[in-house]
Amino acid sequence: MWKNTDNKLVRKFVFKDFIEVMGFVNKVAILSEKNNHHPEIKITYNTVTIELTTHDLGNIISEKDHLLSSEIDKLLWLQK
Repeated sequence: MWKNTDNKLVRKFVFKDFIEVMGFVNKVAILSEKNNHHPEIKITYNTVTIELTTHDLGNIISEKDHLLSSEIDKLLWLQK
């Protein structure tokens, strides 16, 4: 579930191992490029934390963030 924290949408994802993490992150990278909206991504072994905010609007949560978060969530269904 995405949380609104400090003007960012934040979500933590947990996977089986580092290989699954990197596969997921690469898919997020492709989505981000297609949407021209790039998240902050933190990787720790089997965990990915993604933070979304719209920098060009003054670091607020915008429709761009909600759209990308929704597309990222869809990746989880496709990965199962």
